[in-house]
Amino acid sequence: MIDFQLVLEKLPAFFGGGDGHAVMSTRDGLLLTLELLFISLLLGMAMAVPMALMRVSKNRLASGFVRVYSYIFRGTPLLVQLFIIYYGLAQFNWVRDSWAWNYLQDAYFCAILAFTLNTAAYTTEIIAGQIRNTHWGEIEAAQSMGMSKWLMMRRIVLPSALRRALPAYSNEVIMMLQSTAIAGLVTLADITGVARRIYADSYMAFEPFLTAAAIYLALTFLLVWLMKQAEKRWLAYLAPRKH
Repeated sequence: MIDFQLVLEKLPAFFGGGDGHAVMSTRDGLLLTLELLFISLLLGMAMAVPMALMRVSKNRLASGFVRVYSYIFRGTPLLVQLFIIYYGLAQFNWVRDSWAWNYLQDAYFCAILAFTLNTAAYTTEIIAGQIRNTHWGEIEAAQSMGMSKWLMMRRIVLPSALRRALPAYSNEVIMMLQSTAIAGLVTLADITGVARRIYADSYMAFEPFLTAAAIYLALTFLLVWLMKQAEKRWLAYLAPRKH
């Protein structure tokens, strides 16, 4: 039977409160999860756009580099990538003696780095695929205007590809939200990390993880709604016309 009293008592902890702290007064729980999600998505998109251009370029070196990068980060579990960055790199003396150790010993930085590198790989392939699928009519129209290759890419091809990538990218956003749940395994108190902490204190697993699942479900519905609104705005020209 669900202990609703425990759920009510511990619910503020999922929103950065509890134990004498006001809700949202700390970075625990929801706030940390949203930080991990949106910072990694922002940095991942900043990496993905230039890498997508490299991926579709005729330069074999640039295209090959992105292909290998994408293969590695899409072909291995995100959890393994996070553990390698946070735990694995610490095994090397030259890493601990370098300037990077100031950052790599921080779980928050390692989580952001792992999530960013992972989502960048998927987003790169999404954008590159849409660049390849650009309608030939758009290309011909740009060429008839005398646009150079890079001007056409900047003004016509890339904006069109980014708009058409929205449906696939929305799935990547949702997947990244679910993936942030593993941050608790490297000592971070995200939503799942809070649930694990409550479980360790109370020895009751069902209630805290059920609460965490409900919060993730609500966030998923919100993100899906936001992405649908974005698609309605930027993909309206692709909708079938009503007669």
